[in-house]
Amino acid sequence: MRILVTPTFERAVKRLHRQQKIALDEAVRTIASQPETGETKVDDLAGVQVYKFRMGNLLRLLAYRALDENTLKLLMVGPRENFYRDL
Repeated sequence: MRILVTPTFERAVKRLHRQQKIALDEAVRTIASQPETGETKVDDLAGVQVYKFRMGNLLRLLAYRALDENTLKLLMVGPRENFYRDL
């Protein structure tokens, strides 16, 4: 599976600690193997899916879009606070 990332996603990943990156890698593997796992959004966010996962004790959201059956585009990762507004 081909995985593309946005500059917003890259900036968020740079701020993470080692253990947080491990949790993020596991979440990316999960959605790469099962792209339909995330919750599909509607209206302004049509076509975007959001996968919720734990990074330590904190809940994080990972927004992505399936471009085709072999390509995922990772849009954003972060906490719930202001996540959808920024997306």
